[in-house]
Amino acid sequence: MSFLTSISSPPQINSLFCSPIFSLYRFHAPSFSSLYHRKQSYGSGRIIRELGFLGDFRGKGRVTSGSMGKQKGGFFWVSSPCSSGGSCSCSSSKGDEFESEEDEEEVDDEEEVARSFCVLPDRWDVLGLGQAMVDFSGMVDDEFLERLGLEKGTRKVVNHEERGRVLQAMDGCSYKAAAGGSLSNSLVALARLGYKPIGGPALNVAMAGSVGSDPLGGFYRAKLHRANVNFLSEPIKDGTTGTVIVLTTPDAQRTMLAYQGTSSTINYDSCLAGIVSKTNIFVVEGYLFELPDTIKTIIRACEEARRSGALIAVTASDVSCIERHYDDYWEIVGNYGDILFANSDEARALCHFSSKESPISATRYLSHFVPLVSVTDGPKGSYIGVKGEAVYIPPSPCVPVDTCGAGDAYASGVLYGILRGVSDLKGMGTLAARIAATVVGQQGTRLRVQDAVDLAESFAFNLKGSSSSVSSDVGSDHISSL
Repeated sequence: MSFLTSISSPPQINSLFCSPIFSLYRFHAPSFSSLYHRKQSYGSGRIIRELGFLGDFRGKGRVTSGSMGKQKGGFFWVSSPCSSGGSCSCSSSKGDEFESEEDEEEVDDEEEVARSFCVLPDRWDVLGLGQAMVDFSGMVDDEFLERLGLEKGTRKVVNHEERGRVLQAMDGCSYKAAAGGSLSNSLVALARLGYKPIGGPALNVAMAGSVGSDPLGGFYRAKLHRANVNFLSEPIKDGTTGTVIVLTTPDAQRTMLAYQGTSSTINYDSCLAGIVSKTNIFVVEGYLFELPDTIKTIIRACEEARRSGALIAVTASDVSCIERHYDDYWEIVGNYGDILFANSDEARALCHFSSKESPISATRYLSHFVPLVSVTDGPKGSYIGVKGEAVYIPPSPCVPVDTCGAGDAYASGVLYGILRGVSDLKGMGTLAARIAATVVGQQGTRLRVQDAVDLAESFAFNLKGSSSSVSSDVGSDHISSL
């Protein structure tokens, strides 16, 4: 069976938005063919003192702003000072001035730093809207958790004082700080895959969200900037950037403490509207459904994205989040979603299926409502669903080191395939699986620069060496029919 060959597609197939994958369902916006062709290791609690957390904990007033260079340009805040002309010399931003050495995962990113966003593009290939949180990750023992009264393996929201108490207790420990978040992992991987014009033009990737004008906000923006992801939202004056403290015990259990700060508020304003209207793929992070009144912002942003011709992708993010905000998820997924990313548990939760149901069934069910559904199932492989069909993608071989971030990496592969105009679902899924396996085989959640370049080159070579026409076949043994 070759269901891709039976799908009629518009004659102007030279655009990713006219891909047969997306001719299956509704598209309300016209003229898609015109749219596209235009961890740091800290010892002795240094960062705590540098960023003023001890002062925070002791009630000595708010943290003062860092000295990261900012230039307000139109709707956007670019993260390094430069002219608006065609050629210029950009300096690295200072938001991470408290660092003593390069991030272990970004030691080979000098070339990325050089490619600063001096001139903002007319359109963004991908814009993600999500929670902007700085992650503090450290290894602790059970006694540490008991001393602070923390239940191992749980995730809880903490207030300002609780965060300060935990960070003070970590003073002297070895831990890492990173511009965290599921969505940012995917965007960084995508930017690195599309950094060099391999198989198409270099990709322009951006993120919007909510950070404060504090040093942590500068740190977050600077780290994304260095990975060629421009953070476009204006920092909130006198605001505090959200953090997630991840405490890992020797038995590999993670205890997470989230302080939302200003990340709990994302308003729809002219800035966000202007960004969304100049975007080809708009990605909504599922964790946003946890935030008060954010559903209103998401709906308005999705409506603007639809009007301007963007594809809309949604990440499921978390089972408990789906269960608490089930109706909100379906408000967005059912009415606006063109692409859905989920793991097998999240897919079942969205379907209200029991744990006994197979991920194949969930994929097929969801693909009746969303044009393209991506469902990962850990070491068992993954599925890409289209119009009631589920294409099985075998797992890519690897020796697992750290499974955290695998789904984020997989999503970047799917987005990359779409942006490169791939019509072969199995080829797209295979690339995504290889990217996920690469991340699983390393310590850390971010796809490294050289790995991204190698993957992109390999993918471009395979595309060139095989038929990339609309008539690419998918064997019937890889399709789960209704």
